[in-house]
Amino acid sequence: METTAKKYAQEPPPRSTPEVSLLHFTSYFLWLGAVGFGGPIALAGHMQQDLVDHRGWVSKQDYVDGLALAQLAPGPLAAQLAIYLGYVRAGILGATLVGIAFVLPSFLMVLALSAAYVRYAGLAWMQGMFYGIGAAVIGIIARSAFKLTKLTLGKDKLLWGIFAVLAVSTAWTSREIIWLFLLGGVVAVLVKAYPLRAQAGSTSRMFLVALSLPAVGTLGEIFIYFAKAGMFVFGSGLAVVPFLYGGVVEGHHWLTPQQFVDAVAVAMITPGPVVITVAFIGYIVAGWMGATAAALGIFLPVYLVVIVLAPSYQRWARNPQLNAFVRGVTAGATGAIAGAVIVLARRSIYDVPTLVIGALSLAILSRWKVPEPVIIAVAAAAGLALHHAESPDPVFRQVLKSSVCHLSFVKVVPCLKPPCKPTLLLP
Repeated sequence: METTAKKYAQEPPPRSTPEVSLLHFTSYFLWLGAVGFGGPIALAGHMQQDLVDHRGWVSKQDYVDGLALAQLAPGPLAAQLAIYLGYVRAGILGATLVGIAFVLPSFLMVLALSAAYVRYAGLAWMQGMFYGIGAAVIGIIARSAFKLTKLTLGKDKLLWGIFAVLAVSTAWTSREIIWLFLLGGVVAVLVKAYPLRAQAGSTSRMFLVALSLPAVGTLGEIFIYFAKAGMFVFGSGLAVVPFLYGGVVEGHHWLTPQQFVDAVAVAMITPGPVVITVAFIGYIVAGWMGATAAALGIFLPVYLVVIVLAPSYQRWARNPQLNAFVRGVTAGATGAIAGAVIVLARRSIYDVPTLVIGALSLAILSRWKVPEPVIIAVAAAAGLALHHAESPDPVFRQVLKSSVCHLSFVKVVPCLKPPCKPTLLLP
């Protein structure tokens, strides 16, 4: 396979599509990464319409092959498809440039939002915005989980069973249980494509190698953790959410539950791959270097998977054991997303206004094709208005937070139950 990979890297597969410079081809993905909203299915649809149907830069067969590889291999679907198309166009150089161009715009946007979040997180207006955004995110994820369920499970009772087990376990434990996740793929192989063959075994070994990678230092720990997380993204970038919650919040304690919901919200309001939320998490932990390490961790394995598997794609893509394993794992990932909705809802929907915002977001997305950033923007405005209505005066908000003293603008009102350490609060 290694010799074949080198051969294809030096001599890209022949194509009957119009010649276009690598600069123009790469610039398209830079544009798509900057304006493409709607998740992996929408981004893949844009690539088909623009590159296959309208411009003819990519043949239909190359696009279909790339989409099939992205669905079978672990990692963010849209990013894998983009990297594969870059590989078909210009080998490893094309894959590298396209991958960077596609991810860079959303990474820079998340970096700017992360810096603003860290600087202004303590201010009332920022808290008010994310009060509404957090509730809307629950509605968005719930809608995505429903659509993904219809797309991946169909009427297959076995896949529904795997889905249910992962949904319940994720909701109950607030984390994605990795061995249960892999077991779903193994069970699907045993039931649908027995006996096991080498391809399925090599796929399982790929997961085990990813899980055993060591980490050195904070940045190394961030990189390795997100590289492992990227190996469990199947069906949608949102599949990484339950995996990250268990590790980021409850394992490493890098983020609080509310900060994690805010991280998911940031991914929703930026274009490009949903998994770019990892850059926000990395920034909270270790600044811009942490964001870079997290982004490299989640996307570098995706890039390597495409480079390694693309040359031999035709040989392994139709293997029944591998397909069964991927379908089982995808069903588990979908169940984990459904369970994550419940986990995150417990942190984001805790009163009547957040319940209304979450329910309305879900209802609107179910009824109309409203862009998700619009939902987020409206929810942010609603949260800001509600937060301001509850406590319009910043000094009064601080007074309400005092649990031991009643304060006035110029004097300290004695405590009802001493001892107390009164604090003078000036306007």
